[in-house]
Amino acid sequence: MTVSLSAVHIIVDDPDAALAFYQDTLGFTKLFEAENGGYRWIALSTPTQPEIQIVLEQPHGGRSQENGDAIAALLAKGELQMVNFTTDDLDETFEKIAAAPGAEVLQEPTDQPWGQRDAAFRDPAGNMVRIAQR
Repeated sequence: MTVSLSAVHIIVDDPDAALAFYQDTLGFTKLFEAENGGYRWIALSTPTQPEIQIVLEQPHGGRSQENGDAIAALLAKGELQMVNFTTDDLDETFEKIAAAPGAEVLQEPTDQPWGQRDAAFRDPAGNMVRIAQR
């Protein structure tokens, strides 16, 4: 039996701003977009792992009002789980992110005590994203 990762969901409050960031800044490819009840889901993939979808979804999409409100509140505080990516050129990637509208730099590229070199920022929705040198 083989089990593989197929998708990671990232909660966003503005799908257009998130799409611009993940597609235009990070270079992800848009696979498809779906809408239901006024909410959107946007699936993207990375050039190096096209089989894994990164799905941008809104807090209230497919959830009760109460649960959507709770997730939206956590998103507004920046308290949802972070997402981690790798890149073949951390410095170039960092410069693109630092210049991107809506991105907030939290940590410039840094050599970590555990041997990894990475940077941290918030995407336009406030999610923490860490990118490490591959």
